[in-house]
Amino acid sequence: MPAQRRADPDAASPADAAASAERASPLRVLKKYPNRRLYDTRTSSYITLADVKQMVLAGEDFEVRDAKTSEDLTRSILLQIILEEESAGAPMFSTPMLAQIIRIYGQAMQGVMGSMLEQNMKLFADMQSQMFERGGKGLGTEAFAPLMAGQAPLMQQWMERYVEQSRGMLDQMRDASASFFPGMMGVPPKR
Repeated sequence: MPAQRRADPDAASPADAAASAERASPLRVLKKYPNRRLYDTRTSSYITLADVKQMVLAGEDFEVRDAKTSEDLTRSILLQIILEEESAGAPMFSTPMLAQIIRIYGQAMQGVMGSMLEQNMKLFADMQSQMFERGGKGLGTEAFAPLMAGQAPLMQQWMERYVEQSRGMLDQMRDASASFFPGMMGVPPKR
């Protein structure tokens, strides 16, 4: 569905200097209105979550701001997109995994877990880029298995790197938790 072009309800006039500056900015600014609609200040049109998803897939930098308070709502919108994706087809997150994530909130290790997940996602994206550079572009899941079967040494190298980095992160988590809780997790307190 094409986006509808509308004037920004907050702009005083089409020549408003602030609106022009937003459109010229490299960071794309989206405004979220109380009616739950998203307004793209660069294109002067209302957009959908599907449009925002396309911006994410294209690697475009953007932020979502509440139209009245200017509160940053970017994470909230990204979580909405993830929820839609999880509900639409084959979910990426299992029920036990989601329960484990919820259990970590409010614990001392919450920040470490977020950092570890972020680093693992970056590593996965790097591995995926390397694979695509080696000729795997446009592969669906049905073509992925034969490619992996023929790439055993390469996959083994990637997995070894992944396991080594994960082991390093787990060691950091263990050391951090040992400083929070001396004597626990089988790690003697550092002196």
